[in-house]
Amino acid sequence: MAHTSDPIAGLPRNAGVLLHPTSLPGCYGIGDLGDELVNFLDWAASAGFKLWQVLPLNPPGYGASPYGCLSSFAGNPLLISPQRLLHENLLSPEAVAQVPNFSGQYVEFERVIEYKNLLLRESFAHYEREATAEQRASFETFVQFEQEDWLGEFALYMALKEHHGGGAWWQWEPAYAQRDATTLEHAQQIFAEDIRFHQYVQWLFFRQWSNVREAAHARGIHIMGDIPIYVAGDSADVWANRELFQLDEDGNPTVVAGVPPDYFSATGQRWGNPLYRWEAMRETGFAWWVSRIRTNLRFADIIRLDHFRGFADYWEIPASEPTAIHGRWMPGPGVALFHAIQDALGNLPLIAEDLGFITQAVHDLRNAIGVPGMKILQFGFGQNDSPHLPHRYDPMTVVYTGTHDNDTARGWFETAPESERDAARQYVGDDPIAWALIRLAYTSVAQTAIIPMQDILNLGGEARMNRPGAEKDNWSWRMRFGSLTREDAERLRRLGELTGRT
Repeated sequence: MAHTSDPIAGLPRNAGVLLHPTSLPGCYGIGDLGDELVNFLDWAASAGFKLWQVLPLNPPGYGASPYGCLSSFAGNPLLISPQRLLHENLLSPEAVAQVPNFSGQYVEFERVIEYKNLLLRESFAHYEREATAEQRASFETFVQFEQEDWLGEFALYMALKEHHGGGAWWQWEPAYAQRDATTLEHAQQIFAEDIRFHQYVQWLFFRQWSNVREAAHARGIHIMGDIPIYVAGDSADVWANRELFQLDEDGNPTVVAGVPPDYFSATGQRWGNPLYRWEAMRETGFAWWVSRIRTNLRFADIIRLDHFRGFADYWEIPASEPTAIHGRWMPGPGVALFHAIQDALGNLPLIAEDLGFITQAVHDLRNAIGVPGMKILQFGFGQNDSPHLPHRYDPMTVVYTGTHDNDTARGWFETAPESERDAARQYVGDDPIAWALIRLAYTSVAQTAIIPMQDILNLGGEARMNRPGAEKDNWSWRMRFGSLTREDAERLRRLGELTGRT
């Protein structure tokens, strides 16, 4: 593979919006794949957007983080739309006759999980009684197609996790945790009904998401997904593939992932994810990664690889260390991984999240596989002639006003040091900062400009999606009903026309 200037997924110069589906309005406590999503897609198309970026769509685990999921293959059950289930007669109207009074500003994850799980159980019972022949055939085809690749292990893992009161897999009875073959074969019979339920839930998710993709494509919108480089320790991925991760005999990680001290944290970030045994993966031709990319291309047309620098070299922290300060850099898989993925799947519609402490090796890897990197306008004002300012960009760039890890543009500006605020005024003028940065992104030479919805709405720090290192109150922001206006859409469309992005 050589460096290429081909547009991402064949798209010419374009603009997109960053909005995770959980942030959509709706009456069921969390944004989902129902009518409000279609309304958003209509609005995005009217604004001239050609891309819609989402965060990982997998089932979140601890802290409701989409970057620490129970599986990197499965879909998030919380996104399943009860409204769509009603339309398909996969749920009775009585089941949603009394919806709890949920917050319209934030996702109350514990309440929503309890309520959605109840609805999905009722949907499963309803399906067993009343499903049509087409629905039954669709479900069985889905199970047959996905079972060996990931669905079988995931459904069994979820059934066993529920049997153990939600505990992490290394806390299960030893025969289950250590995957004794006879015990697991017996478990397939004991927990057959629960296993089938989790297969059913995944069928619902992929059925609804397929309709969402069709709706987006019908409006000329491509979906950009997101793959975290690492997976959660308590996941079907690690439980079913222990040989691919650096674990001790009990299943505990010996070393964990993170990054050294940086812009976001003086002690670095100790993520705690188990690290890969890259040599073991290399011996299989990186089969697990190929399968992961293949499945995630069903979620999205383009994939953003989170923490891309970890593929060049990664920060290894002894599991006994409480922070990320004491670690060491270790070599990643490099270009061999991407050669394997390309050989199996063809062209790589990827974007590299190449932020943080970046070395020449990271630039070399990104250039070798011919994918664009990222720039963040909020980072541009802490030093003169910053590489995050548009006059420094290579056209093969995806520029953001900020990402899910940043404060909103307005929140950042209100709390930034006066020196940064003065530099920003010098560069963009005295306009309200959110729209000033949006205009800066659009007018840059970067091929793609991505704008978080919070910045389009000019919201403050209260609408921030994630605070890296914080253990609570993340991922919960929701957009209010009526937030999407014709005026904002027209302003964005006109800006896109002026700058060649529509």
